Amino acid sequence: MQEEVENKTINLMISTTKLTGRTLMTGYRKYMQYRAKEKSKEEIPHGKQSVKKLIGQGQGVSSLDISTTGIRDFERIANKYGIDYAIKKDQSVRPPKYLVFFKARDADALAAAFNEYQAKRLNREEKTSVLAQLNKFKELVAVLPKKVREKVQERDI
Repeated sequence: MQEEVENKTINLMISTTKLTGRTLMTGYRKYMQYRAKEKSKEEIPHGKQSVKKLIGQGQGVSSLDISTTGIRDFERIANKYGIDYAIKKDQSVRPPKYLVFFKARDADALAAAFNEYQAKRLNREEKTSVLAQLNKFKELVAVLPKKVREKVQERDI
C-alpha cells in the first residue's frame, strides 16, 4: 500500500509533431486544470458551514432556535450525527440567540441530535457542581477534631 502511494504516476498523452519542454508543460497545466475542475464538482461541504454554502446546495433549508449556552455541545452532537448545519447569531434580541440552519433532508437526524442535546443539558442541570461538593467536604473536615502529632527525637547514648 505504501509503495503505491509513493509511486503514483500520471499517463499523459500529447499529440504533437515536435515534442519540447514547453509542450510538456502545456499538457501538464491542462491536466491540472481538468483535475481542479473535477475536484470542485465532487466536493460538497459537510458539517459546519456558512449559511450561503448551505443554501447553495439547493436542498431546502430549515432553521431552529437554540439558547446561548451549550453551542459547543450542540456542534459535537451534530457532527456525531453527520448533520450539515450553519449557526447564525441573531444580535437584534437581548440576550442574543442563535439560529441553527440545516438541510431539510437532515430533519430526522436533527430531531435525534436535538433530543440528545436536550437530555445532555437536563443531565448537566441536575448534577451538583464540583465546587459545591468541595465546599461541603471542607465544612465536614473543619468539624472533625484535630489530631495533634508530636515529633520527639530521642538519642541513645
